[in-house]
Amino acid sequence: MVAKIDSANQLSAIIEQMLSKAPLSASDYMSLALYHPEHGYYRQSELPWGFDGKDYFTALDLGPLLGETIAYMLHNIWLDLGCPCPFTIFEPGAGRGWLGRDILTAISGDFAKSVQYIHCDDCPAAGREAIVALKPWLKSGQARLAIQGEDIEPFVGAVISNELFDALPAQPWRWDGARWEREVLVSLNGDIQYCTAWEKGESLEAIKWFSQHAEGGLQPEDGSVWVDSMPEVLTDICRPLKKGLFLTIDYGDSAGRLIAKGASLRRYCQHKVDGKWWENPGKSDLTADVDFTRLAYLLECQGFMPKKTVSLGRWISNNAPIVEWEKQWQGLPQAERAKRSHNLLQLTMPNAMGERFKVLQAVKTPGNQ
Repeated sequence: MVAKIDSANQLSAIIEQMLSKAPLSASDYMSLALYHPEHGYYRQSELPWGFDGKDYFTALDLGPLLGETIAYMLHNIWLDLGCPCPFTIFEPGAGRGWLGRDILTAISGDFAKSVQYIHCDDCPAAGREAIVALKPWLKSGQARLAIQGEDIEPFVGAVISNELFDALPAQPWRWDGARWEREVLVSLNGDIQYCTAWEKGESLEAIKWFSQHAEGGLQPEDGSVWVDSMPEVLTDICRPLKKGLFLTIDYGDSAGRLIAKGASLRRYCQHKVDGKWWENPGKSDLTADVDFTRLAYLLECQGFMPKKTVSLGRWISNNAPIVEWEKQWQGLPQAERAKRSHNLLQLTMPNAMGERFKVLQAVKTPGNQ
């Protein structure tokens, strides 16, 4: 696939200079496109999340039921742990603060009095939105905004995230029938054009992982994505949790299924999705499927006991107080009741978010560290 350097795109100019010296790996491109200090996608002055005029929406844009389900689960975890006070909820990659807002709105009683919520996100626009969303709890001291890279004090409670791991820079790999190759960008004869290509790769850890988890043996065009930073990121966000719950919601699958599918990077722009990750850097979102097999393995290495990864739809059905909700909704105006019902369907139906998104939870106790 051939593309042309956009001279009006400042990030393109940086990439052009890099390509004049050597091919650029897809993971390095993704890192620049999303997180360049000045021109990265998540350094824009306006938020990319939402509906009209935005690039993509999340489960939080559909309504409060995801947050209410997590609140219900966290209350039960709090009871299981002996009602610790404080009970800290730490959310890395917390974006606009809407998940924290929905959780804090849903809780009550002694549990609410025990909860301390920590929001953490290095997107400036998200931080401004979070100040608005979390205003009542920031004012009371029940919530605070942590600085990216800040050392969080050890706590008992939970580490939660929604669509965090899919945004980590990821490298596509494929098996050509004889060797593993990685996807890169290359310059065309030093011109202002560039294209994608596959070249022999040297990541022994990634190759070993793919080879071990290919179901039924490797076939040509099998492949997946590899996130070098996943162990470091997981260590950083889980380090302060002494005891409690790890919970993440994201899209992805098991290692074997991703390899068979030939997973690659994905681009979101104005609610359209394609695989043209190399186009218009810094102006659209780039994501990759999460390898939940590897994520669970890394959690085990850090002393957690992970449960089986399940679909979001199944997780909601198993953990949400749906019967109680339906009783409560009877007292709502018809329009609001319909809105809540639609929110539930969007989270649980297979053709919506119910099957595509997965949930992984794991417990850490002093005995299993």
